[in-house]
Amino acid sequence: MEWLQILKNTDPQTFEAITNELDRQRNTLDLIPSENFTSVAVLQAIGSVLTNKYSEGYPGKRYYAGNEFIDTVEKLAIERAKTLFNVPHANVQAYSGSPANIAIYFAICKPGDVIMGQNLTDGGHLTHGWKTSITGQYFKSVPYHVKPDGYIDLEEVRKLAAENKPKIIWVGATAYTREFPFEEFSRIADETGSYLAADISHIAGLVAAGVHKSPASYVHVIMTTTHKTLRGPRGAMIMVTRKGLEKDPELADKIDKSVFPGLQGGPHDNTTAGIAVALHESMKPEFKEYSLQIVKNAKALAEELMNNGLKLVTSGTDNHMILIDLTDLGEGNGILVQETLELCGIIVNKNTIPNDPSSPFYPSGIRLGTPAITTRSMKENEMKVIGNLMSQIINEVKGHQLPSNKEKRQEYLKKFKSDMKNNQVVKNVKNSVENLCKQFPLYTNL
Repeated sequence: MEWLQILKNTDPQTFEAITNELDRQRNTLDLIPSENFTSVAVLQAIGSVLTNKYSEGYPGKRYYAGNEFIDTVEKLAIERAKTLFNVPHANVQAYSGSPANIAIYFAICKPGDVIMGQNLTDGGHLTHGWKTSITGQYFKSVPYHVKPDGYIDLEEVRKLAAENKPKIIWVGATAYTREFPFEEFSRIADETGSYLAADISHIAGLVAAGVHKSPASYVHVIMTTTHKTLRGPRGAMIMVTRKGLEKDPELADKIDKSVFPGLQGGPHDNTTAGIAVALHESMKPEFKEYSLQIVKNAKALAEELMNNGLKLVTSGTDNHMILIDLTDLGEGNGILVQETLELCGIIVNKNTIPNDPSSPFYPSGIRLGTPAITTRSMKENEMKVIGNLMSQIINEVKGHQLPSNKEKRQEYLKKFKSDMKNNQVVKNVKNSVENLCKQFPLYTNL
């Protein structure tokens, strides 16, 4: 940790928290599908002197002086994004995914316009029109759903779009394990005159590597975060396609003005540099191999979990993500499985499943994925080990049930976790996880 020595001397408490977090990442299995480990090069870019600069505006059109080299960095990120995703326009200034989606609305919609997105509890994202999001309050949200088998109900999408003529339709989700049917959505959007926006935050790295179908030929605008399968810093990009410019030749300009000055001030130039580095890394042949391995690992892990008797939404996966249906354990028990797995060093997140009988805070499923463990060079054999370890823990949770009385849940969880810490199976799995992590070290050069 020599690179943090100055921080240690300046602020020992913050230094300690960071080093503890590094130890946690090194000694646990990160299976949260929206997380990944950036390269040291990306870490260096986002921790660089670029954080010192203000640069409102765009390359060549700044409101401050002294942006010669900032322009160079942003142009690199823009051109690399355009090349990787085969689009004519890219904006790399959005602070994160949610504000990027808000910027798309701001460029295309007016308050009260009809919007359509995948329902949150069916795997969609908050910003695609969920009722507690500003997007569900400022626009008329008409959500679509998945079928009982977990696949998007395209007939419902077509019917709702024909009836409601939405201004914008979203294709993309936060918990969907199958390849997105971009062509079918494109036909529906064309029939209704709607804008079609693809939120590929989860699958951007797979798309860039050619491992997942690209939306570029089918949609008008693409949004992606940069820190998931793309393995970059926590930022976002908005891209306008050729089809988008054919629908509205001013769409790129509208998007740029929506980001700045519409919703944001100066961009975070250090993050832009990290995005540029991540995109550069994504252009290398080894990134395609890495992306292929992400999917291979997800399929292998899914198979092992099903072999151990677990139920998966859609009975498998096409991408990096797996969604486990835990209703056999009782409704709302996703949090019990999440907490017990964390005690073992296996990090997942509780998640709703389609037609979940419980609430988003106490859902009946867990979501997991393979990007981060693939970054650590784990392969199919390790997925079998992990799937077996997870299955052991899920079996240990059987027989426990979250109280239906909400006031009693926190007290129950506290006692449940205390009891599970002393569970012998939990202790054994924890040891196995630690040994596995040692075989695949993380950030050895820090």
